[in-house]
Amino acid sequence: MENRRDPEAARPAGGTFADVPSVGASRREVPGPGAGEPGGVGPESAQSTGARLIAEIRALEDEKSALSARQARLSVEFDLLQRREQAAAGVPAAELGTGVAAQIALARRESPAKGGRLLGLAKALVTEMPHTLAALEAGQVNEWRATLIVRETAALTAADRTAVDEELAPDTGTFDGAGDRAIIAAARAAAYRRDPRTVTQRAAHAATERTVSLRPAPDTMCYLTALLPASAGVAVYAALTRHADTARAAGDPRTRGQLKADALVEGITGTRGGITGIEIQLIMTDRTLFQGDAEPARLPGYGVVPAGWTRELISGGKAAGTRPGPEVTAGPAGDPTATTASTAEDPHADLRLWLRRLYTAPGTGELVALDSRARLFPPGLRRFITARDNTCRTPYCDAPIRHLDHIIPWHHGGPTTAGNGAGLCEACNHTKETPGWTVRPRPGPRHTLQVTTPTGHTYHSTAPPLPGTPLTGNPRTGPDLPETPLADMPRTGTSRSGPSLLDAAAPECGAANTRRIRRKLRRRAKTRMLARSRQGQPERLVRAVPDFSWIASLPSSTELN
Repeated sequence: MENRRDPEAARPAGGTFADVPSVGASRREVPGPGAGEPGGVGPESAQSTGARLIAEIRALEDEKSALSARQARLSVEFDLLQRREQAAAGVPAAELGTGVAAQIALARRESPAKGGRLLGLAKALVTEMPHTLAALEAGQVNEWRATLIVRETAALTAADRTAVDEELAPDTGTFDGAGDRAIIAAARAAAYRRDPRTVTQRAAHAATERTVSLRPAPDTMCYLTALLPASAGVAVYAALTRHADTARAAGDPRTRGQLKADALVEGITGTRGGITGIEIQLIMTDRTLFQGDAEPARLPGYGVVPAGWTRELISGGKAAGTRPGPEVTAGPAGDPTATTASTAEDPHADLRLWLRRLYTAPGTGELVALDSRARLFPPGLRRFITARDNTCRTPYCDAPIRHLDHIIPWHHGGPTTAGNGAGLCEACNHTKETPGWTVRPRPGPRHTLQVTTPTGHTYHSTAPPLPGTPLTGNPRTGPDLPETPLADMPRTGTSRSGPSLLDAAAPECGAANTRRIRRKLRRRAKTRMLARSRQGQPERLVRAVPDFSWIASLPSSTELN
């Protein structure tokens, strides 16, 4: 495949590529005061300096577009290469190309879903829309606006899409000065003129994609979005508006927006002002819950929330009719007890608070592992891994966890343990099973796994820190880690209570190793006690060395139920 650009077609508007710094080159420095300008810059010099800055910004933007076009060509070439290799390996024709988008996503530091969209964009530009690709190479449109043109012609056949590309001819300056809306309108109109029947069928098919999604908003708020057919959406909004108008006419002091939002929540949950019978798994430290600490908490499906807000939620100030299931993260010495609470301040509130203990290793925040001989993860262990991983463990993917997967497959002897378990989204779990992909656990500050793609590139993913754990390094991809077994790795640092055996024990912590770990801990505690006693400091040792007797109960999944 020819990958070279035509120098004339790729020349940016208003300059040449000779003025654009090459990839990897250092930035050109803006000249300082010239001769005859001691100690400062005159008005004319300042104006010329500003003009040079703007010119460089423009040149760099053109180069970004050209590099995006180059990435598109390379992506298509890589896709063809992978398909040939998979066909030679005997992969069924229907499965050719599996895993290609995921590899491109990792290389571009994007999620697998975004990688699929980028590969689709590349195929459309390279194989069906040469004029749009030329405009992208020349810097006449950027990658986002090229994406808009491709998106609006997605329902057309390859021949009709090529015809629309020739009609629009973005490389001739058709869209110079045009905004996103103008580009969308032009592409949509051209697509409709070319094949009105397909566009109409696309509108009918869109109703099958109706869905509801949730995404975070600032200040502990969120956006609950429903994608509905126009008639259904208008009907829902009209009903909420009538309810708000009726309540306002009856003297309700809430605004119309507040009334519509409250009616939506109450109509779906069946409870006034909140949720009932649903566990929301709020995770926080025992210090945040009981001692007023400022360490933020984590709400699965949303993200980090302030400590004060979580305490107010639990106390019932903002949780009328709510029945959450907070998770309390405690250190090895912490032992918060399960309890049930209710709020009497709000007559409509029946807050039932269930506290579960999640023990973490000192310093690293690593959750202690569990062991099971079953192929399927038991409920307690499922909650354990979900709380640890929070989102899909594939690097750069933050999709919700849908599957709990054995890192080393169960049919290859992989145990059903927390150390060999990882939370993945559905797409990443299927990609992992593609030939050429391997995933293995690796030593790290917390639960770490290494992903190896068919091309031999490796990526690391470390479990995110739980509340109360200092963040060291990249929590998702982590550093490149040595292949040295964890037991043979040197201990380079100590905590106040000395090196923690849990760091070495966590990957293999199971029922068969519990007694051995406890014996090591007792021997170490005894040695320190004798050393401290000789120094006249026995009490400090008692406080510094935690009691790990609770490890014996970990194999039972009922402990976390």
